[in-house]
Amino acid sequence: MRAMPAPAPSPALDASWVEQANATLEEADAETVIAWAAEVFGAGLVMSSSFGAHSAVMLHLVHRVAPGTPVIFVDTGYLFPETYRFADALQRRFDLNLQVYGPAMTPARQEALHGQLWEQGEEGVAEYLRRNKVEPMQRALRELGARGWMAGLRGGQTAHRSGLRRVAIQDGRVKVHPILPWTTEEVEAYLDAHDLPYHPLYAEGYRSIGDVHSTLPTTPDMDPRDGRILGRKRECGLHLPLTDEQNQSLKSSGL
Repeated sequence: MRAMPAPAPSPALDASWVEQANATLEEADAETVIAWAAEVFGAGLVMSSSFGAHSAVMLHLVHRVAPGTPVIFVDTGYLFPETYRFADALQRRFDLNLQVYGPAMTPARQEALHGQLWEQGEEGVAEYLRRNKVEPMQRALRELGARGWMAGLRGGQTAHRSGLRRVAIQDGRVKVHPILPWTTEEVEAYLDAHDLPYHPLYAEGYRSIGDVHSTLPTTPDMDPRDGRILGRKRECGLHLPLTDEQNQSLKSSGL
């Protein structure tokens, strides 16, 4: 494990602090937001990545501005082979401090004891997400001592997300969105400018990439979310959405 900076003092997580942070960062570029988060949270800063379609953007930004930041990768045990290889390639290219977390019970044991939960109605889907996404993510945040959590959500993806801000509080932690104002065109331009790869399945029409059993390719005229077919909530356990609208929004990120 590489050395990380000493923890920064915990900010007072109240509405006034959030307002001040957003006033400072509202018009800032992504690099400035990441540098701010690294200064404020020190060793308590993490980021999450699904190693999805455009994940190389956030990973490259963090690699440039805050190298050594722990990158949480939740491995459900049902990801595409291409996703595992993509994550491995980016880990080596950016020397990522990759922290892989999976379910407490192996997928093979889950299926032997409980069958394929995602095929057992909404209750089965909810239990699948809890076991394979939510619990591993929460365990990662606890074990890594996360006080600040960076994620690659973007405001232009859904109506709900357009109302998000650069800094928010979620479950007692600070959630930071460095590329929130970026458009799809800006994401693609950044990938091109820095010679960064898309997820290998992107060229085959997979624009929102999750588990093998719940991901389909989509055509350009479709919402990328239409390729995620795990129950009504469209497979969004990692960000712990509170409402269906938030769930639909958070799920659409390919970062």
